[in-house]
Formats: sequence, structure tokens, C-alpha cells
Amino acid sequence: MQQSLYAFDGNPIVSLMAEESIRALARSLPLIMADPTDAKARGDALYGCWLAGSVLGAASVALHHKLCHTLGGTFDMPHAQTHTAVLPHAIAYNAPSVPEAMERASRALGGGDPATRLYELAVGLGAEMSLAKLGMPKDGIAKAAALAVANPYPNPRPITEEGIVQLLSRAVEGFPPITA
Repeated sequence: MQQSLYAFDGNPIVSLMAEESIRALARSLPLIMADPTDAKARGDALYGCWLAGSVLGAASVALHHKLCHTLGGTFDMPHAQTHTAVLPHAIAYNAPSVPEAMERASRALGGGDPATRLYELAVGLGAEMSLAKLGMPKDGIAKAAALAVANPYPNPRPITEEGIVQLLSRAVEGFPPITA
């Protein structure tokens, strides 16, 4: 959903829905972890998921999805977990090129750097953030970077092999994203 904030074919309505989806999920998921029977929090999460699915169907995807599809297809990585581990790094990679989108994401996440906040949220929810622990071989970074660059999705920042190697190197280790 964060990608929808800077999709080349996005629009103000998609951006509004994406921001609200981020906000709803960021506020509801920790509450559900604390009390899985919290019906209000579960309803809020469902609302956030519905918004996310709607924006996913209304605007294109970018680097985050390209990397996850590449990793899933090449290394048989688990879908949802791979998306979780890659998202903060892809957001950090694109952040310098989309300051307005990062402002919206920061607002939705309660302030701060969106890539860092997403990483911290995922860790706080118990998500595995190491692609290596999810099954990606460390010696697969160069191959994944070459594949991602070979046929890139539209992205606000040029996708370079060197940039993707740096991004994946941190994600493989489970390190926080590098932010500006």
C-alpha cells in the first residue's frame, strides 16, 4: 500500500486510501497482538486490509513487489514473510525520490522515518526480518539484483544493481534499513 503513495499511475484518492490503510493497520496490529479477542482492533485491521487491497487493485506496484516476486520465484521464498522483510528496505531506497509520499506515510505511522517505523512495527509484531532465515541464500544476492534490474517495474528512483545489492545485503541479515 505504501507503493500506492508514489505509483506512477496513482491519484489523490488512491493516496488518501493508502495513507488511511497504513494508519489503520499500524494502530490495530499491535492491539491485536496484545489481545487477539479485541473485536474493535480486528475490525480496524479488516478496514485497513480492505483499503490496502483496493489501492493495490487501483494503482501499479514498484520495486518492493518486483523484489519480492524475484525472490519468491528464484528462491522459493514464503510470500507474506518476504514482503514484510523487504518493505522497509524498498521504502528507504525510494524515499529520497518521493518526499511527499514519505510525509504522508510518516503521518500515517505517527511520525518519524517511514522505513524505520515499518521495520520497528514488524519487529514489534514478531516478524522475521532476515531473508536468510526465511530461506534466501546469501550467495543469491547478486543473482537477485541482476534479475530485478533486468526487467524492472516502474519505480520513482532508478533501479541499479549496486543499489539492490546494498538493499538486499541488509535485508538478508535482517538489519534495519539505511535511511537518509
